[in-house]
Amino acid sequence: MMNMKFALILLLSVLAVVFIAQNVVPVEVGFLYWKATTSRALLIFFTLLLGFVLGWFVHAFMLHRKKNKQVYLP
Repeated sequence: MMNMKFALILLLSVLAVVFIAQNVVPVEVGFLYWKATTSRALLIFFTLLLGFVLGWFVHAFMLHRKKNKQVYLP
C-alpha cells in the first residue's frame, strides 16, 4: 500500500512539474482598475485553490445549518 501511495505522489509530482513547465507564459489579469501580471500556472493554481476553499466553506456552512435545523425540530 505504501508503494502505491508513493507511486501516486510521484506521478502527481511529475505531472505538476510538466504542467508548470508548459505554462510559464506571463498573463495580465485585470479587475476593475487593478492589473497584475503573473504566470499562467500560478493563475490556474490560485484559481483552483480559491474554488477549493470556497467549496469547503460552503460545505461546512451547509453541514452547520443542517445540524442546527435538526436540533430545533420537535
